[in-house]
Amino acid sequence: MTGPDGRRVNDLGRDPIGPLVLRLALPSVTAQLVNALYNIVDRMYIGHIEGEGRLALTGVGVTFAVIMLITALSSLVCVGGGARAAIHMGEGNDRRAEEILGSCTLLLTFIALAVTAVLWSIREPMLLLFGATENTVGYGSDYLGIYLLGTLFVMYSVGLNTFISTQGFSTVAMKTVLIGAVINIALDPVFIFALGMGVRGAALATVLSQLVSALWVLRFLTGTRTKLRIRREYLRLRWSILAPVLAIGVSPFVMQSTESALNVAFNASLKAYGGDLAVGAMTIASSVMQVLATVFLGFSQGASPIIGYNYGAGQSQRVKQTVRLLVTVAMGLSVTFWLLLELFPGVFVLLFNDDPELVDYGTWALRIYGAGIFAMGMQHACQQSFVALGQAKISLFLALLRKFILLIPLIFLLPHFFDDKVFAVFLAEPVADILAAATTGTLFFTGLNRILRRREISLDQP
Repeated sequence: MTGPDGRRVNDLGRDPIGPLVLRLALPSVTAQLVNALYNIVDRMYIGHIEGEGRLALTGVGVTFAVIMLITALSSLVCVGGGARAAIHMGEGNDRRAEEILGSCTLLLTFIALAVTAVLWSIREPMLLLFGATENTVGYGSDYLGIYLLGTLFVMYSVGLNTFISTQGFSTVAMKTVLIGAVINIALDPVFIFALGMGVRGAALATVLSQLVSALWVLRFLTGTRTKLRIRREYLRLRWSILAPVLAIGVSPFVMQSTESALNVAFNASLKAYGGDLAVGAMTIASSVMQVLATVFLGFSQGASPIIGYNYGAGQSQRVKQTVRLLVTVAMGLSVTFWLLLELFPGVFVLLFNDDPELVDYGTWALRIYGAGIFAMGMQHACQQSFVALGQAKISLFLALLRKFILLIPLIFLLPHFFDDKVFAVFLAEPVADILAAATTGTLFFTGLNRILRRREISLDQP
């Protein structure tokens, strides 16, 4: 289908499911991968700073918990907002969808300003609590001090971009991230090495790239191509709009904020049992896992607007078709990534650091840490589908299950059953992955028909 300007427009309610999912998912996957590169490229460059790369990499790695919290707050507001907007668009109520966009934009602004003020003032003691040591906290504090000044840009570019992909403009959403990533990758070596700014240069490159991405998003959402536009009259905090948005957004918020808590738990335990070397290995392992997880998340987010739109329109068969394709692709990717990681872990470690001791230690740790990746596709696909269907309660439970109910307790419990304490800490990850994926898949496939039937009945009622 083509729009008034002659460009192709994805028809979420009528286009064939397979090609439609690919058109939406591939740009979304690309966007998520490139978004992950913002911080991972920083770590790659930082890890190769002459003479101090190992300690600098470990110090900046500890800041990952804070960065994930900022991303989680964006998801709290905008993933729920995007899901609700998609459902209202499926119902033909574009005005309500625009009211959601306006309220979410204002709330995101207030949250970003509050986060900047609070976290900047406590960043050094916070990092020591999160796993930094006296040897590494200076690097983390230098990086985070600059990064936090760009919190508003980060939250706009990550959060509001959801409303672009929700409308089916997946290519535009991809460009949001590509623009920032290209700038970041280009500026990193200039600021870090040529200008001698070290970790401060890496942070400054990231902030400037996110600023450009944020301006791109705002320009699109106030322009003529968008279906949903940021309008001054809708920039209001209305509880009747935000309550259902936040109810859905709690699930992805918990998934990502518990990633932050999880990072703290891992670093604190590894600092106690293995010191800076173990924390450095964890920085590499979590960075690799972040890239892989973004592939699943990107594909799931590409399928989500189709699921939400057709659920809102009562087209159950199109919902089922989309879910089946999503799960099949996600599981295929899971097994492929698992094989690569188990067979060639050293290749991934060398991307971040070439110190022989850290390479050997990181290779051993990554093989253990990634042993449950084959199950991640099921977890992400079903979890994101629950979000797209507006199932707030079950989404929240499943978000809590893997990290908060299973993984964080296992990090502290398993070392009591193994002589090698560091091995036990890394083992917690695959155990939690497998148990959570099995539970999520079972709940989703036993409950999907019931959810769809309830929707069909509600639409039939006058």
